[in-house]
Amino acid sequence: MIDTAIAFFQKGGFFMYPIAVILLVGLIVAVERYLYLSAQKHVNRRDFKQLHQRLQNKDLKGALNFARESGSAMSLMIGSGLLRLSRRQSRDDIEYAMEEGLLEILPRLEKRTQYLATLANVATLLGLLGTIIGLIAAFTAVAEADPAEKAGMLSESISLAMNTTAFGLMSAIPLLLIHAMLQTKTNEIVDSFEMAGIKVMNLITDSQPPRAPAAE
Repeated sequence: MIDTAIAFFQKGGFFMYPIAVILLVGLIVAVERYLYLSAQKHVNRRDFKQLHQRLQNKDLKGALNFARESGSAMSLMIGSGLLRLSRRQSRDDIEYAMEEGLLEILPRLEKRTQYLATLANVATLLGLLGTIIGLIAAFTAVAEADPAEKAGMLSESISLAMNTTAFGLMSAIPLLLIHAMLQTKTNEIVDSFEMAGIKVMNLITDSQPPRAPAAE
């Protein structure tokens, strides 16, 4: 099986090597992003529980201190809102602060994930380019060959040239699937931030005393 794969790779020509490099880079990016997003999901969930518990106990100072010390994305977003709350600012200001914190976090979550789709497209295009160049070389060689051998040579040359397209697709399809999986995982984390923001705002609203009506 391994010998067959090696032979398939070697017969594909020069373009098999850049496609292999693209596949390797894509897999490295995929593993790094998966580990990062998994860690973020765990840390953010843990920190939200801590912050939520402190806010339920009306311990605003403790929640603020925890948010500053934690440094997680969830703590950054909620901490931005709690800082406005400690300054007695309005609900709208608190919401704007948390939205700003979320916008600051998003690039970290989406970082490098889009590379996978680009790498998949490049692998496919390199496979097609390798096949076209292989076919051009094949037809050039066949044109100068003995007429009795042309059919066999052409068939073999086309088969070898198609190896590049096959390998390009074999590299691109997993990268696209991984990209979709990571994008879904990122969206789930973003949704958890939005839900956390709503829960915090509900706690803050419940804990704030009603404002006196403005004098006319």
